[in-house]
Amino acid sequence: MGEEAKMRTRCLLDLPWEDVLVPHILCHLPLQHLVSLQRIGPSVPKEAFCSMLKDNKVLHSLSLQSCSDWVTDKELLPVIGQNQHLQRVDMSGCVWLTRHSLVAVSLSCMHLQHLGLAHCEWVDSLSLRSLADHCGGLQSIDLTACRQLKDDAICYLAKKCLKLRSLSLAVNANVTDESVEEVAKNCRGLEQLDLTGCLRVRNQSIRTLAEYCPKLQGLKVNHCHNVTESSLDPLRKRNVVIDVEPPLQRALVLLQDVLGFAPFINLQI
Repeated sequence: MGEEAKMRTRCLLDLPWEDVLVPHILCHLPLQHLVSLQRIGPSVPKEAFCSMLKDNKVLHSLSLQSCSDWVTDKELLPVIGQNQHLQRVDMSGCVWLTRHSLVAVSLSCMHLQHLGLAHCEWVDSLSLRSLADHCGGLQSIDLTACRQLKDDAICYLAKKCLKLRSLSLAVNANVTDESVEEVAKNCRGLEQLDLTGCLRVRNQSIRTLAEYCPKLQGLKVNHCHNVTESSLDPLRKRNVVIDVEPPLQRALVLLQDVLGFAPFINLQI
């Protein structure tokens, strides 16, 4: 490849971070654009990232997924403290954070509406209760694989955050019917619920969900072995999208796999 061709293939990120990008280019971009550029996240040096965030106080949305493998409370707490208008925060997969970051979010971000905490195993009952006490306007929260959480914390959240429209409790063996029923009875505007892999959830709470949540649009119950069609059928009749097929449909798919073609079955009585 000639020198001219090499020049054409170079991009902005090839420039020196400390000497050029941060002091002369990135500092002039709106912070919302900087934190949403997922392509730059993995290659941003920690010092450069902190420099970009240091004095900004107008952030409304913050996603940390692109720096989840290194960001700690030390880098995040100052950012949270000076951006009290944050409405959306995604800390999913940030393994080096602690409960102190979630408490900081709850105390500083009174206008928070959307929160991602998937695979944050440091989330505990106390920090979730703090969130519930201070962020009552929360509309969606992803608690996938937050394995420290038990029914008491989730029920407390449901009683405080009545505007919840989307909730994921997936991959949590501690979640039982108690949590689902409390969510159903308090969050009447719920539209999306993910219970994937919640092995202790049973038909009883799914029936309660059908009774109290008329706006429900989607329900995930894959690998919920104690949830059967008897509780799901009323939701299907309301056109709720469910991630498991009805038993007859599953049987037809299996038969098609075995036979190599779809059999014709007359379902008319």
